[in-house]
Amino acid sequence: MNCGGIFDLESKENKLIELRQLTFAEDFWNDKDSAASTLKKISILEKGIQTWDTLNQMHGDIGVLFEFLDEGESTVEEVKKEISEFSDLIRDQELKLILGKPEDVKNAILTIHPGAGGTESQDWANMLYRMYNRWIERKGFSQKLLDYQSGDEAGIKDVTIEIEGDYAYGQLKAEAGVHRLVRISPFDSNNRRHKSFASVFVYPSVEEEIKIEIGSNDLRIDTYRASGAGGQHVNKTDSAIRITHIPSGIVVQCQNERSQHYNKSQAMKVLKARLYQLELEKERESAQELASQKKDIGWGSQIRSYVFHPYNMVKDHRTKEETSNTQAVMDGDIDRFIQTFLMQHMSH
Repeated sequence: MNCGGIFDLESKENKLIELRQLTFAEDFWNDKDSAASTLKKISILEKGIQTWDTLNQMHGDIGVLFEFLDEGESTVEEVKKEISEFSDLIRDQELKLILGKPEDVKNAILTIHPGAGGTESQDWANMLYRMYNRWIERKGFSQKLLDYQSGDEAGIKDVTIEIEGDYAYGQLKAEAGVHRLVRISPFDSNNRRHKSFASVFVYPSVEEEIKIEIGSNDLRIDTYRASGAGGQHVNKTDSAIRITHIPSGIVVQCQNERSQHYNKSQAMKVLKARLYQLELEKERESAQELASQKKDIGWGSQIRSYVFHPYNMVKDHRTKEETSNTQAVMDGDIDRFIQTFLMQHMSH
């Protein structure tokens, strides 16, 4: 088997050479954002090529192990272990081949909003925030907190983070939608079962080389005093920023730092990401790519249920993928749901 053929290795290697040549130009670092984007593309190509080289090597090693097995020089467990690692790597590469849109390789901006229900839903939103933090750690990605508003009694009213890593947006776009929790409420003295909802929104983080035109008259910028977690110092001044994009009605806010200037720049980053996502959705709707999925992000049409009582189950309603290991899922083990959704819906 020549895995490189599937990957079109020669064209990728030629592209890598072309990008590396750009880094030798004297003016390469004049535009730092463009330079950073080029270096990221180089890194992704290098990792991809190395992975396919590894797959070819592992394929050969497995053949040798089978020969040794016939001769009694290797064990069934050794062969199983190698095949399992080989299968995991193939699945990961299959996923990246499906994630072929330009925005898929970008960093992601993820926002979690609790639904109606006060403390119950705010606590559920915080549980989801923890779950995604654990997933980020598992993937070796990094994150930046852009906005955080704590709940009145527990949980969170709103949180927005930027996730930095290869194909972060391509993977996390599978998480956009309404998530439902069913459990015995720790806030109910009568120990009744409650249903809570929270919505997850995911946008590709926009690099400076992608120009998003925003007229100054299109914006309304309000300042206010921050509150909630981290507010011990920021709530002494009007450092929090709320930006309303009048033509689209999109509202973003950031209050996580004491610097009004920094909060404004972070809010603008989120606004650009949302406007970019809006344009992507318009393009795809015209091509009827998203028409069948629009209902998935509406209230009352949850994409996934997390049941802690009367039994344990996490089930994705789009793919029917499910598991009874709810603790593992809440600890960030959500790749099975992400991969199954992308394999089923993005390969069509």
